[in-house]
Amino acid sequence: MSALVASLIAFGCIFGGVLLGMVVRTVLPDHHVSAESKDALKLGTGMIATLSALVLGLLIASAKGTFDTTSSELKQTGSKIILLDRTMAGYGPETKEARDVLRRSITSALDRVWPEEKTEQTEGKALAPIVGAEAVQELLLQLSPKSDAQRWLQSRALQVTGEVVEAGWLLIEQRGESSLPKPFLVMLVIWLTVIFFCFGLLSPRNATVITVLLICAVSVGSSLYLVQELDNPYHGLLKISSGPLRHALAQVGR
Repeated sequence: MSALVASLIAFGCIFGGVLLGMVVRTVLPDHHVSAESKDALKLGTGMIATLSALVLGLLIASAKGTFDTTSSELKQTGSKIILLDRTMAGYGPETKEARDVLRRSITSALDRVWPEEKTEQTEGKALAPIVGAEAVQELLLQLSPKSDAQRWLQSRALQVTGEVVEAGWLLIEQRGESSLPKPFLVMLVIWLTVIFFCFGLLSPRNATVITVLLICAVSVGSSLYLVQELDNPYHGLLKISSGPLRHALAQVGR
């Protein structure tokens, strides 16, 4: 389910709670909406509202942490790719094929993750990013160093390649999984629906009140949309920048 659909469902439940509360108010006996009853409802609503605010704050912090961590890992991967290319360039012309494979694998990664920003057509069959990095590793292992300097450069290149492969697998695992527990989101929507039901129960039925509660429901639904967008940094409206990999691509092969 997309973030937009989930947030719209949440908005529907929340604002539906408002309308249901207003309808229930009209059929309740007067003593159920007395001053004492309203005070008790306000106390219960305040407690649930506090819990909801805490949970929503935790979800936003978790999603923002996921977004920042993924962005930071992508920047580190870009810098390691540049370092790998510079190391192979220092080894000599024997690494030309490995550098070409590295360049194609970066292009493939960009085309797969950011297809709307596609600026270069991958030559031949598109290589998966991790397969490309592992192919570079195999080509490096086939080299025959002729000096201590080349042996050190080969060892260093293999070390950096391993780090790139590890980072690539980590990014792939993160792409398909959400760090937000679904029960948290479901329970939060239930709590918010109860809160807005109480709002509708306590509020008079007029255009001003309904408009204000509608704006509040939209704001809450938008916050849930923001949480889910931040938790999926490779998809949707809020995506991490492809800048680090594009910068690395511009440097590879120079």
